[in-house]
Amino acid sequence: MKWTVPKIKALKGGQKIATLTAYDYLTARYVDEAGIPLVLVGDSLGMTILGYETTLPVTMDEMVHHTAAVSRGVKEALIVADMPFMSYQGTLEHALENAGRFIKEGGADAVKIEGGAMRVDLIKQLIANGVPVLGHIGLLPQSVKETGGFKMQGKTDESARKLMDDAKALEQAGVFAIVLECVPSELAQKITAALTVPTIGIGAGPHCDGQVLVFTDLLGMGHGHVPGFVKKFADLNPQIQEALAAYKKEVEESAFPER
Repeated sequence: MKWTVPKIKALKGGQKIATLTAYDYLTARYVDEAGIPLVLVGDSLGMTILGYETTLPVTMDEMVHHTAAVSRGVKEALIVADMPFMSYQGTLEHALENAGRFIKEGGADAVKIEGGAMRVDLIKQLIANGVPVLGHIGLLPQSVKETGGFKMQGKTDESARKLMDDAKALEQAGVFAIVLECVPSELAQKITAALTVPTIGIGAGPHCDGQVLVFTDLLGMGHGHVPGFVKKFADLNPQIQEALAAYKKEVEESAFPER
């Protein structure tokens, strides 16, 4: 069964929506074969795959390249492509062109855009032109220069009200779901209850309609800082290092290949 935007929206208040990132054909195959309904080609690939310190350097060409690889590995999941920094913040025409590339060249089913009420006009235009949109509020990785780093959002009454207003504005604009990143669990619960579209949490507690994690974080394959909310469902780093060390040893000792 191919997952579609209406099918994802219909999960609101029912089956929780398991979401994972994927960045290439191999990880896409793993994620899709596990039955994950929603796959995000996140601009987090800048840090997890390309070695950048933030998501900001990631280009459209890089994102389209990786999205196309993911689309070749996915048969059933809904593929959402992250629109990278400065690919949609300029003119409407520029944003429409870039979003169209993800659909035409990358094989994506939808795009994700960071920001709340300020993105409403753009989101309406994208949807009117046949591009479904996944919203994203709370911690916005593309705005770390402004916010001063990766910090919990919505902790004050004023900022909590703004996030609620942003969520409702995105829903009215037509997004099919909204990512809530790094917001207090109680606030995420209130936002989730106030909306008719699903919320996908990351560092936002258990009350969202779904959860998203980074593929390498989930499997314990990452390097460097891992957010405190991440649960490792496996710890593959030691196993990978052990296998590589064993290979090196056997080659050096002429034990591999066997005669």
